[in-house]
Amino acid sequence: MSERNLNILNRFNILYLEDDKSLLTHTKDILDDFVAKVYAVNTSKEALEILKTKKVDVIISDILLENENGIDFLRNLKDSEHLNIPAILTTAHTDTKYLLDAIKLKVENYIVKPINIKELLNTLHDVLFPIIQSEQIEKNSNIIKTISAITDSKQVEVVKYIIGNLDDENLLHASYSEIMSEISISKPTLIKLFKDLASKEILVKVAHKTYRFNEKALDLI
Repeated sequence: MSERNLNILNRFNILYLEDDKSLLTHTKDILDDFVAKVYAVNTSKEALEILKTKKVDVIISDILLENENGIDFLRNLKDSEHLNIPAILTTAHTDTKYLLDAIKLKVENYIVKPINIKELLNTLHDVLFPIIQSEQIEKNSNIIKTISAITDSKQVEVVKYIIGNLDDENLLHASYSEIMSEISISKPTLIKLFKDLASKEILVKVAHKTYRFNEKALDLI
């Protein structure tokens, strides 16, 4: 298999549940260099608090915690809004029962301690890469739908720029001048494009140099 591109990890947040404080600190320090944010906790109670207030893309949890069980923690999440968060289990044991429980929970992967950092990073990549692919497919679909909503094919690059520079809240922060510095397009043509998109409620101005990309409007095209 070709070498994985671990740079894709830098936009994701990790919740890491481990009762061994030394291991927790050591692994967190390494993960901090690769991911956006690591929420490192010792108990499921702390983990639940993080899930209530923070965006978490993947959960890494030890199976045998002090006075509790990581599998039970993940199982309890099945009845909550956090059901679809992928999970990776770690354990110092290879007991078949744990493996079967992990399979039943549809846990994405299972890592035996001592944790091999390269294996952990590769596992995170394999778990999160499908999310990147899915988002790219959706972006490409949005580009096609948006292009069909406008008449001038010369504006395609601007549409790609808009969609490629949206933040997590589907907001574009850019001025006409900034866009024109990236793309060879006249200001009248650019203004016309923005007006066309605004008339179809695809791109809505919410503040100075700030526009919201309205995906729902694409469904009406």
